[in-house]
Amino acid sequence: MPEALLLRDLDVRVGGLTLVHSVSLSLQPGESVALLGHSGSGKSLTAAAITGGLSRMLDATGELVLDGTAVDVGSSLRPAGCVAAVQQDSSNALNPLVRVARQLEVPLRRRGLQGRQLHDRAAELLDACSIDDPHRVLRSYPAELSGGQRQRACIALALACEAKVLVADEPTTALDVVSQAQVLDTLAAARERAGLALLFITHDLAAASQICDRAVVLQNGRIVEQGTFRALVDAPQHPYTRELVDLVRSQSMVGTRLRKETAA
Repeated sequence: MPEALLLRDLDVRVGGLTLVHSVSLSLQPGESVALLGHSGSGKSLTAAAITGGLSRMLDATGELVLDGTAVDVGSSLRPAGCVAAVQQDSSNALNPLVRVARQLEVPLRRRGLQGRQLHDRAAELLDACSIDDPHRVLRSYPAELSGGQRQRACIALALACEAKVLVADEPTTALDVVSQAQVLDTLAAARERAGLALLFITHDLAAASQICDRAVVLQNGRIVEQGTFRALVDAPQHPYTRELVDLVRSQSMVGTRLRKETAA
């Protein structure tokens, strides 16, 4: 069975400046991998190179293979059914002037669905993404939904493409704690149900550890460490990875202290 995603020696440049340096990673079918790093680390550029979303001002070179098909990493074209993306800002990802149903129908029509099948399949996708009253949501405009609902509708839209690889770029950043948990649960369930390979782009090690098998750590456009979450948390080798782990531990300690003070 071919790897769902294989990326080798990705370089992303603008002018004479290299932003991403020789990044290589792979995902097996059904595997979930986190691409970790702070803002400016190159993780979103790597995600955009995989999905074909890089700006035309940027030059990308390297080898990209999606479900056994070689793809020009510098092109915006991707084979149908190979890769789908969930963006950070659901408000921009969804057309504010078009009802959710019409937006979900676009990839479903490409799969050959028509008439009542379209509506029923769209409702099934929203239901699978833990959206209550999916028929009401289908009639709604994006602005009528909460941030968490919009993000899960974006996940449903990605699932409608029936892609083998799902790239989720900071999908929980702008959400409250409850909505974050719902989105993480939705991504985990979608991966298990559909056998997707999930590349989860985030700066939040704690969130990634809930749904990912292993992690690749980026700093200044370079991979500095990679491995299972247990290995990274128990014995981080690079100073930057230790910084990420220490941040999670300090936040956990603060949360525990606050809960104790509130209970007292």
